[in-house]
Amino acid sequence: MVQSVTGGTDDVFAPGHIGELTQVIPPELVDAVLDETGARERRLRSLPSRVGVYFVLALGLFGHLGTGLVWGKLAAGLAARVPQPSEKALRDLRRRVGVAPLKRLFDVLAGPLAQPSTPGVRYRRWRTVAFDGCGSLSVPDHERNRSWLGRTERRYGPTGYPRLMLMTLCETGTRGLIAAVFGPASKGETDYAYDLVGHLTSDMLLLADRAFDSNELLADIAAQGAQFLIRATSTRRPPVLALLPDGSYLTRIGGLPLRVIEAEIHSRTADGGDFGGTYRLLTTLTDHRTDPADHLVRLYHERWEIEITYLALRHTLLKGRVLRSKDPVGLNQEMWGLLTLYQALRSVMVTAVETMPGCDPDRAGFTVALEAARDTVVSLVGTTAVSGPSSRPDLVGHIGARVLHALLPGRRMRLSARIVKCGTSRYNIWNRDGRPRDSTLITAIEITVHPPALPSAQDPSRALSGRWGQVCQILAANSNQAMHTRDIARHLGLPASGRPLSSLTAQLCYWARNGRLIRTAPNTYKITLPDTLTPPPNP
Repeated sequence: MVQSVTGGTDDVFAPGHIGELTQVIPPELVDAVLDETGARERRLRSLPSRVGVYFVLALGLFGHLGTGLVWGKLAAGLAARVPQPSEKALRDLRRRVGVAPLKRLFDVLAGPLAQPSTPGVRYRRWRTVAFDGCGSLSVPDHERNRSWLGRTERRYGPTGYPRLMLMTLCETGTRGLIAAVFGPASKGETDYAYDLVGHLTSDMLLLADRAFDSNELLADIAAQGAQFLIRATSTRRPPVLALLPDGSYLTRIGGLPLRVIEAEIHSRTADGGDFGGTYRLLTTLTDHRTDPADHLVRLYHERWEIEITYLALRHTLLKGRVLRSKDPVGLNQEMWGLLTLYQALRSVMVTAVETMPGCDPDRAGFTVALEAARDTVVSLVGTTAVSGPSSRPDLVGHIGARVLHALLPGRRMRLSARIVKCGTSRYNIWNRDGRPRDSTLITAIEITVHPPALPSAQDPSRALSGRWGQVCQILAANSNQAMHTRDIARHLGLPASGRPLSSLTAQLCYWARNGRLIRTAPNTYKITLPDTLTPPPNP
């Protein structure tokens, strides 16, 4: 067992801190993780493994500094004499610690951060979460990194640096991380999503973009017991099983009963602009009375909170810089250290905001918390290793006070063009609807839910030929209410008995087996795919 940091021969442990964030990641936790992963030193060194873990976290906290200067930050406020290692010694320390302790440390800290009563965290009884990918993390252009990540091809050729794909499952109300995976960008977001599905629970409502609407992924999410609200691709035409009063309809995809909401959204801006688009949402929330369609359309906007997570990681914590490590092992260690540090900062921010009843975690500024945390590393404010074991941890300490003192104003509805300022990006000129480049205030949002249209006999462009087209027109004229075979035969002018009726019955059964019709009762049918029906082959 390693003794506590009190002085004497134990001064080598004194740099084992990250300021006030040490209360979130205490030495006892680090020691337990090191023991669990087998990364504890076998003999007492001038640079123990515990110090190595905190040093990796400090590298993320001071990403703009070299390794020697980061060590100077850890030792700046210490009265004890600590070693002054060379950069090679610090590099060897990182190699000795390895990846496993940092990954395990993240696993311990990862998870929902807010209490159920915290504003903006839940929709009804479900905690809203989202997953998405970030493919803009650049790593050093070294052959060992290229052998793992390859080169990302862009419009005018390969990028200057290899790219790392990060995929996270995020709590939208706090932007805290529940799980994360990363690796080569060539693998794709959908493949990484399967690695995150196992972290969903029955009290979660997943929000996701249209890249994640595959039948297998939807079935895996539902198998976890979680609800979901996912945007479907424009080419998907789910069957209409039942129309609901709010304009949505019930369907079945891959054996999974779902509800589809097709809505057009228009945002009006203060300068008179009108921008909008059409959305098709798939959800397991099938009751239109408890979950009206327009409420779910507005809820889907929460999916974009995960983009703010990547904004904090990529542009606030890293400031767009290339990562440090020149080999895959170092990159893995560095990434898990960054994710652990991010989660620790978010936990302090949420704890501070929850001391103010009714305050939304959106108002906590990540930049404020980050700069306050950096200050505590040098000043040793709130560091448990210095205050001693008898001190009482106070997560609403220096960092929390700074966050509460500089709360952001309430969220304003704004829009701007989604353009990446990079000539090789496929989004560098993407602005189809002519949105303003500057952030513009939204004055009104109009949501119009469009029910699926049935084929009409009065519309020649949508008329269907043959017996199939005649049946569709008859059912459409009856508002797609279920009709008995004899009633359909009467409208077709067929006798109510005999061979013609038997032939029609066989045709209707065949179309029902092929998913064209829904049999609601014996010999009673309604249309399944009113928008895109094509005549099936005759049996």
